[in-house]
Amino acid sequence: MKKGQSLWEREELILAINLYCKLPFGRLHRLNPEVINLANLIGRTPNAVAYKLVNFASLDPSLKARGIKGASNSSNLDKEIWKEFFSNWDILSFESEKLLAKIENTTVEKLNNIPENELPKEGKVREQMIQARVNQSFFRKSILASYNNTCCITGINQPEFLIAGHIKSWSIDEKNRLNPQNGIAINALHDKAFESGLLTIAPDFRIKISSVLKKQSKSETIKNYFLSYENKSIILPSRFLPDSEFLKYHNQKKFKP
Repeated sequence: MKKGQSLWEREELILAINLYCKLPFGRLHRLNPEVINLANLIGRTPNAVAYKLVNFASLDPSLKARGIKGASNSSNLDKEIWKEFFSNWDILSFESEKLLAKIENTTVEKLNNIPENELPKEGKVREQMIQARVNQSFFRKSILASYNNTCCITGINQPEFLIAGHIKSWSIDEKNRLNPQNGIAINALHDKAFESGLLTIAPDFRIKISSVLKKQSKSETIKNYFLSYENKSIILPSRFLPDSEFLKYHNQKKFKP
């Protein structure tokens, strides 16, 4: 550690991981306004925050799988907080958003643009609804950032058309509801087909189309929007590669061959 520098604390690291998850990989630099904003909030330099984000990249298994190393001098506390965060997505995602709201002197509801009129005035139900909405928002931001706001099937890059879809559905695997390796950025049409088992992604990241749609090969719409993607590779995310076990599950349990 250089002279004059102070050790990073747990809450600062949680805020840094929060930002790491929500920024496209190519924007983890000191000139990014969001990096500058976090630096101002926690009293550090943009360069220090950017370097910490790159430290986290060195711990990201999906980046290691692609041969991207990041910085190599992450601390033991970096590793500890990273492991804690990635083992408890549902808890740490919400905790990190609460910390961010606190340091920005706002509420977690306002930070995540949750209209007050959509929430009960008080009580446990309100708290549960807020946590669910905040976590859903965090998951979407993480997935879209990982895919650089691009549909993994078509390459469409208009965020309004995109959904942060679950590979293993929300209702089936509670533990991995917020795990970004259980998510893909996908347009609404193909998301519906994916949910219905008319389309799947194999563990080698190739697209497979159901015979239900192949029987409609005379339809130009089906041909253009579905059959043309058969056996093509998806557009891979810059990080948080889809977990092969989740893809296997979808292929075996959801897909209609």
